Amino acid sequence: MSATYFPSDEIVSRYRGRRALGGYLRLARPFTLLAPALGMASGGIVAYFADGAKPLHGADFLRVLLLGTIAAALLNAASNALNQIFDLDIDRINKPGRPLCTGDVSALGAGIFAAITLALALVLATVVSTLTRNWATLALFAAASAFSVAYSVPPLRMKARGWWANLTVALPRGTLLKVAGWSLAQSVLSIEAWFIGLVMGLFLVGATTTKDFADVRGDAAYGVKTLPVMYGPAKAAKLVAPFIVLPFLLLPLGALTGVLTGHLVDLVMLGAICALWGAHIAARIMGDPESLTTTENHPAWRHMYYLMLFIQVGFVFAYVPYDFYGSLIRKLS
Repeated sequence: MSATYFPSDEIVSRYRGRRALGGYLRLARPFTLLAPALGMASGGIVAYFADGAKPLHGADFLRVLLLGTIAAALLNAASNALNQIFDLDIDRINKPGRPLCTGDVSALGAGIFAAITLALALVLATVVSTLTRNWATLALFAAASAFSVAYSVPPLRMKARGWWANLTVALPRGTLLKVAGWSLAQSVLSIEAWFIGLVMGLFLVGATTTKDFADVRGDAAYGVKTLPVMYGPAKAAKLVAPFIVLPFLLLPLGALTGVLTGHLVDLVMLGAICALWGAHIAARIMGDPESLTTTENHPAWRHMYYLMLFIQVGFVFAYVPYDFYGSLIRKLS
């Protein structure tokens, strides 16, 4: 007769601890934090090399760049947690593997996590504003925080309000994020900063919807009027397609008119590449919009996310002086 094995209390405790830690990591959705972190860093680097006066240089600038980048990631983690708290019933239909649905994280735990990450983001933004003496950084983070709350939390719950949902995501994560990054190195009273923010904001007005297609069943069941719910997948795809392509054509326009002070050729090439990539994404979502509703991470959504990362890096290369790379290599060698 074989003996029955029961794990010790210590083993059970360790298992539960690892499961809880994994649950909070999944609550933050680490992969989605890369875009806002990179967007913040890119915005700061672009402003540092753009025309205009800079209050900080060298190590001092790198310090605020790092703090601002971490703050942007923390703010997005808080937004992700808030969204999952108030989307719990919907996620039980659309994404039953999420940590609140599986019980790995409680609603209270998620609320505490959201509060802590949001507070840390604002504290870091305060530190950055103190170091740069530019309080626009904190103001922009406070505004982005308000939009994040308005998106998920009743009674506003902008997520359920059609086009307003897209705008509530696009403004903080596209426009305000880039301007906040700019504020790390220069004043936000800059047409160039807001022009770059406009490009990213317009792109996200359309790109935001690529994630909504997969959630149609749960959103419709609970009255969340995303564009695919309101218009159906085919019409929604046609409505958002222009936003995934046309904003990037503003980059050559801005470069040719002198609004953007980066390298002319680089900015024209960046706009052309992103517009063509956006056209490929638009063709995919309009070619078979029904397939977007069958999987959480459809190839069109992944392309959108990769494009968002690409343009952040592209902005950096379009603004960093060519001789900077040579001097950097010489210093490192």
